[in-house]
Amino acid sequence: MFGLIWAVTARMHYALRRFMPTNIVLDAIHTRHGLKWGVPAMLLAIPYSLAAMFCAGVVEAGGSGWLNVLSLLFVWNALKFLFAGPVTLIGLLRVRSGEARAQRHAMSAGVHGSIEPGIELERLEEPALSSRRG
Repeated sequence: MFGLIWAVTARMHYALRRFMPTNIVLDAIHTRHGLKWGVPAMLLAIPYSLAAMFCAGVVEAGGSGWLNVLSLLFVWNALKFLFAGPVTLIGLLRVRSGEARAQRHAMSAGVHGSIEPGIELERLEEPALSSRRG
């Protein structure tokens, strides 16, 4: 029974990760080339917050109680974008400092000739973003 619950949870997680727009955007932001867009993506929290306030206002004015679920979803998405900004900024600083360190190491090795012949420097390439659908 526990295995079934675990499998269903895992499948739901990957299905939601693949098809929900905010998760697609956040996955793109957390790549090397997308890290620079983390802080501007924090601005997407503003429309989500406004939508949450609108739904909560409609519920308070006598609207359907199901709008509370939608309001909660909007708040959750706003929080995801708010936290993604600082996380990607820290990630960008870490990546850029590592790249600068590697470049300094390559420059000093090239100048002093401390790299043995036949040894190549490692080049990290960003994987191409492709659709996971299909």
